[in-house]
This record gives sequence, C-alpha cells and structure tokens, in this order.
Amino acid sequence: MKSNNKQQRAKTADSDLTDKVVAINRVAKVTKGGRTFSFSAIVVVGDRNGSVGHGLGKAREVIGAITKGKEEASRSMIKVPIHNGTIPHPQLGKYGAGKVMLRPASKGTGVIAGGPMRAVLENAGVTDVIGKSLGSSNPHNMIKATIDALQKLRDPRTVAKQRGISMNKLFNGTD
Repeated sequence: MKSNNKQQRAKTADSDLTDKVVAINRVAKVTKGGRTFSFSAIVVVGDRNGSVGHGLGKAREVIGAITKGKEEASRSMIKVPIHNGTIPHPQLGKYGAGKVMLRPASKGTGVIAGGPMRAVLENAGVTDVIGKSLGSSNPHNMIKATIDALQKLRDPRTVAKQRGISMNKLFNGTD
C-alpha cells in the first residue's frame, strides 16, 4: 500500500514535466555470438517554469534508455531565475571542452540557440535568450555547460536586496 502511494506521488509530480530527448547513441559490443547492441539516451526534463534537469540513460532498448534518462533528469533538477521570460544577466558556462555563452534578449526574440542548448533553455521556461556554443559540439558537454551557466545566474531580487536598491534602478540605472 505504501509503494502504491509513492507511485501515485511520482505520477503527479512528473505529470507537469516536459521532456526532450536530445541524443540517442547506439553502442555495439562484439561478442563470440555476434554483435550485442545497447543504447544510451540524453534526456532533458523541465517544468517550463524555472526548473530543469538532465539525465543519461543506458539500456538494451531505446525506450528503456529514455525512461532511465527521464528518471535521472527528474532527480537532478535545478532552479533557474527567470526575469520577464529571459535570463537576468549574461553568463558563461563551462564543462570539459564545452563552453556556452548566454545573453538576455528583448521580448519577442525567441530562443536563439543550438540543439542541446535549446532543449535545456526551453524546458527551463526561458522564452527569449541568445545562446552561443564556443567550444565542443558534443551534446553531453553542451548540456552540462548550459546547466552550469544557468546555475551561476543570480536572482535579480536578491541582488537588488543585497545592494539596497530597487529593481528599476538595478535594470534601468534610474530610480
């Protein structure tokens, strides 16, 4: 009975999450009996309201790999500060050889970013942003570099509070 409640809570928690499969890789292992194929899937999960996570799932079948990736992604969720549909300030992110630059954009610009970066930003709920990959184009490194950049973002309200100024002065320079 207790396990049933846990399953129900997991279903309701995951129901508002959207997921995007970024990459699926087929791996062949040559054995005495022939080739054995397995799959790895990179999945990005988010609620489109400031939370996003990524995961890597490996299994003998594609569906199993995607499911495992979703589970890992939902466990590794982070909170992203979003201000008027964009990020509060420019930010660089690094992971391995992957380097990512994110810049805020005005309303109506949309998400201008490459594949893996776009998946992370859209699932986080960012609607207007300019992103550029400066390093590796490997999806693993790009996703982790984008997550790194999003983790480094600072919430505008806390910055204004720390500086003792209003939000208008923080963004416009005038009070």
